[in-house]
Amino acid sequence: MITDLHPPRPAVTCVVASRNRRADLLASLPRHEAPVVLVDNGSTDGTVEAVRAAHPDVTVVPLDRNAGAVARTLGTARAGTPFVAFTDDDSWWAPGDLARAAEIMRAHPRLGLLAARILVGEADELDPVCTEMAASPLGTAPDLPGPSLLGFVACAALVRTEAFTEVGGFDPVVRFPGEEERLALDLAAAGWGIAYVDDVTIHHHPSTSRDPGTVRQAGIWRSRVLTALMRYPTRDLLTQLVRAARAGRPGWRGLVGALPRVPAAVRRRRVLPATVMAGVRELTR
Repeated sequence: MITDLHPPRPAVTCVVASRNRRADLLASLPRHEAPVVLVDNGSTDGTVEAVRAAHPDVTVVPLDRNAGAVARTLGTARAGTPFVAFTDDDSWWAPGDLARAAEIMRAHPRLGLLAARILVGEADELDPVCTEMAASPLGTAPDLPGPSLLGFVACAALVRTEAFTEVGGFDPVVRFPGEEERLALDLAAAGWGIAYVDDVTIHHHPSTSRDPGTVRQAGIWRSRVLTALMRYPTRDLLTQLVRAARAGRPGWRGLVGALPRVPAAVRRRRVLPATVMAGVRELTR
């Protein structure tokens, strides 16, 4: 009897981008139910060596600098699977849910990105962003498994590699945090759907090695401004600049932080279709 000596190729890869979070990684990596590609953003805490020693089955891609969210793009190129889960070093899918999410993707061929439910911390508290996604004013398209979105949380996303690659993945202009919006807008502009699916779950135990809240908020405003410069029509761009200026210190810090990247953003400027911008305006009313 002839038997197939080659196991079936996995459908999903977990791509993790990390920097100086060795302890978090060593705790979370065993929880992943798919092959893992770890892209290390220039860690100086021995992350690469520790992961290679403790988890030799993990593909480690060490970078000599912090590439921000582009690390996920590099990891996706190494994955070689139809779907990629952007699990962070402090998050993981609930048992069995990653495989279920892949089945949902297969059943909905226009679905470019699935946003999962997020439970936070040991108490499994529902992340408030999930309530917002579930009540999306964009409604639910008949060919999608849940409410339509124009944004997502990266650590709780499963993407179709074809769609992600088509729109260029994460870019070097909008680094981190707040890198998701530009990718979501480009997916929508290319005709791909983004949907919130409450039936699959991510566990997120936020790392203690995080930037202070004020620093993170400034980074989010920086990303919002750069995304608007890259994709919004002039009128909406000006509106976003005014919003940043009125957001107080985080908004002003975001504006200042965006300045060095303005030339690169302008070079990548491509105004969104009117249909996508209509959705953006609906979400920001």
